[in-house]
Amino acid sequence: MQRQTLPPRTAPRYATMALFFIAGATYATWGIHIPTLRDRFALSPAWLSVAMFAVAFGAIIAMQPVGKLIARIGSDRVVGVSAWCFAATTALLMLMPSFWLTLAVLIGFGIANAAYDVAMNAQAATVESGSDKPIMSTLHGLFSVGGMVGASVGGGLISLGVPPWLHCVGMGVLIAIVGLVARPKLIADPAMSTGSSEKHAHAGRLLWVIGFLAFLGLVAEGAMYDWTAIYLRDVAQSAALASFGYATFSGGMAIGRFSGDALRARLGMLKLLMISGCVGLAGIVLALTWPNPWVALTGFLFMGLGCANLVPIFFVAASRLPGIHAGEAIAAVARLAYVGMLVGPVLIGFVAEQAGLRIAMVLVALSIAWIAIDGSRVLKKAIASPPQS
Repeated sequence: MQRQTLPPRTAPRYATMALFFIAGATYATWGIHIPTLRDRFALSPAWLSVAMFAVAFGAIIAMQPVGKLIARIGSDRVVGVSAWCFAATTALLMLMPSFWLTLAVLIGFGIANAAYDVAMNAQAATVESGSDKPIMSTLHGLFSVGGMVGASVGGGLISLGVPPWLHCVGMGVLIAIVGLVARPKLIADPAMSTGSSEKHAHAGRLLWVIGFLAFLGLVAEGAMYDWTAIYLRDVAQSAALASFGYATFSGGMAIGRFSGDALRARLGMLKLLMISGCVGLAGIVLALTWPNPWVALTGFLFMGLGCANLVPIFFVAASRLPGIHAGEAIAAVARLAYVGMLVGPVLIGFVAEQAGLRIAMVLVALSIAWIAIDGSRVLKKAIASPPQS
């Protein structure tokens, strides 16, 4: 029996907003309890890295099958199921009696997080496709706000002496409630027109193009999150302002995302991508060529503005490719983007060890320069190019 596709209205939009917000808050909950996990099991830096990688590993292995599942049963249904799995694994994060059981939970947490993340982005693409204005950037902005709120509330609970396990269980309950309330308000994905195997293969090739751009964007973004504080301390010689590097970049991201939908509606996706790349490139070049702490912070702000709308643009572009379901397309792009987020900081660290951090950050400039110079042309070709007969 075919499900009825309802026209998107206010309820689906608000429900999707709630999904993004709670996802950000949940991921922040895990982030602030990484030191708790380290202290609880007396982990060395190497073993703590293993725990952090377990989450990433779960996410990466889950994305391809999740995309296929969304294509088969719909993003609305996968959101409903994954919300419960996300809630359960979040609740268990601090309850395992041994490190090895905790690792298993962390892998499950990564899988559930990936399923929830891809499904909510596919649902966002469905809602936007039936709307008269873009919403994807705003939704990603709400994810960031959720992260800030989740980290702030979590920090307050820690200072009040609330047990970490109780915090995680409470967060799990909140995810379950949001999923339960939001699920009936979500809408079924539009039916995908079936095409030839050649058309599907062509869409698959285009996904690699978009995915590579997303990889470059997240190489830059991941490096900025992890290395701005060290750059300010070691290169710009300002220990006092070091903590403001992350905050300034994140602030630029928030401003860019909450203004991104209006800009995309006015300028179009391709022009916004080009401008975003140019703004980000100007920012990182400014920070590298003039390593004064205040100039560097200004550069990081521009980098945040430039990076803010890259992922929303790439997800929207992928969701519009003919011959492939939006959920499957977003999952493929997200997988490559996630690899970029993991690889970026590691590459910076390796090059910094050999040549210094200032030279290593040139990799960020090169990544964002590729997007600024060639991204819109490549993306236009990918979207507009029909499969050859």
